[in-house]
Amino acid sequence: MSIAMASCGRFSGLCSGVRVIQKQPFSSHGAFRCSFAMDPFRRICILPNRLGFNASTLVPKASSATVEDKSFSETAEIPTPKVILDLDSDPDATVVEVTFGDRLGALLDTMNALKNLGLNVAKANVYLDSSGKHNKFAITKASTGKKIEDPELLEAIRLTIINNMLEYHPESSSQLAMGEAFGVLRPHKKVDVDIATHVHVYNDSPERSLLCVETVDRPGLIVDLVKAIADINVDVESGEFDTEGLLAKAKFHVSYKGKALIKPLQQVLENSLRYFLRRPTTEEASF
Repeated sequence: MSIAMASCGRFSGLCSGVRVIQKQPFSSHGAFRCSFAMDPFRRICILPNRLGFNASTLVPKASSATVEDKSFSETAEIPTPKVILDLDSDPDATVVEVTFGDRLGALLDTMNALKNLGLNVAKANVYLDSSGKHNKFAITKASTGKKIEDPELLEAIRLTIINNMLEYHPESSSQLAMGEAFGVLRPHKKVDVDIATHVHVYNDSPERSLLCVETVDRPGLIVDLVKAIADINVDVESGEFDTEGLLAKAKFHVSYKGKALIKPLQQVLENSLRYFLRRPTTEEASF
């Protein structure tokens, strides 16, 4: 099963207010064979109190008729929000799972917002365990009926879900990286990216290896990770991307020319991603 993330013309920059990070070239390699098929000048934008794409793809605002449940005591302990994008478990659809303790309702507004991205939402179900209520549903692209394999669209899905969570459950902002800029409550603790970043590659089979990444969450991270992997000619075949509070965790099945990564290439990939994720950001205005 191939996720088509590596063949991309250019990837979107991020803008916040007057700050704009211009897009960088995105090389084309191997197994991620889908194209973003998007305007190369379009940017992913972060707007005050609203996460979204401008121009042709907007992160939709949920309808004003709120059906998400917000009736919780302000003194109650705030659970860790989780958003999982799973491209492994279902060959025909991208599986999305959203958890926020037992505070989430039926997520009808969130599902409607996803439909506004041009997606079909099906197979919705809910299950309970000790960590809370898990809302799980399968999504496909409405125009093709196929699973979502476009990194930019996957990132739009993730931001849409987080955006609705911030709107209907503003207390979640204290547990989300996006809450630093757009939430009612800022995160109570800062996460050191050097300490929080872990990258490991394991042998999975003769045909592929398993790349595991954990780091501090930020907007655009899915696209950035895929680009960084593709830049060293490594192909991503399938994966899962989890947002867990202030952290992001990714698991990608990777290969090089149809084979598992040899030890020297594993080391190159690990070192490259550690440097990429830990490097300090520099304001454009400083030049």
